[in-house]
Amino acid sequence: MRYFLLSFALLVALVISLAGFRGSVGRKPPLDVFPDMDRQWKIRPQSPDTFFANGTGSQLPVQGTVARGEQFEISPATTGLVTGTTNFVESMPMEITAELVQRGRQRYSISCAPCHGPTGDGNGITRKYGMNVVANLHDRRIVSMPDGELFHVITHGRNLMGPYGPVVPVDERWATIAYLRALQLARLGTLEEIPQQARAAIAQ
Repeated sequence: MRYFLLSFALLVALVISLAGFRGSVGRKPPLDVFPDMDRQWKIRPQSPDTFFANGTGSQLPVQGTVARGEQFEISPATTGLVTGTTNFVESMPMEITAELVQRGRQRYSISCAPCHGPTGDGNGITRKYGMNVVANLHDRRIVSMPDGELFHVITHGRNLMGPYGPVVPVDERWATIAYLRALQLARLGTLEEIPQQARAAIAQ
């Protein structure tokens, strides 16, 4: 045991003498066992460089480049907000078509149904695995939300719901909202909201 402790002390002294203490300052370059790209070749800002034809290291972005996280345009269709305000738009800023609703149905089945359930009542498959705090999309609180607020929630998330903005394109978020409104109307709609020409088919 004595020889083990002596060997261990010598090993510790050797490591400290080679690597030094964490945070210590010295004139000699540190011994990097895993440099992790701490020192690498790079072009420093505003420095000359012969790689580019104009001889400078700093270059303007390529025409048409969009910075990561930026929108192509700032409009109600990309933010869900009334232009120049922090108010949500009441209605979708695009025409609702059968194709849009169908696309929303496909996207809802992929991204929303696992938690909110196929009909939006909050009884998705995740409930079987203990995730019981899932919103019922037919609650009056959600039904009365402006379309822009629903877009905001899908984009950025809320409470336990994570953001879907990075994985669901803008137009498909609106398509999902269109389908959600169809689900809500199917459950909460009244006879007065049904077009007159369609009421006879329902009565049959």
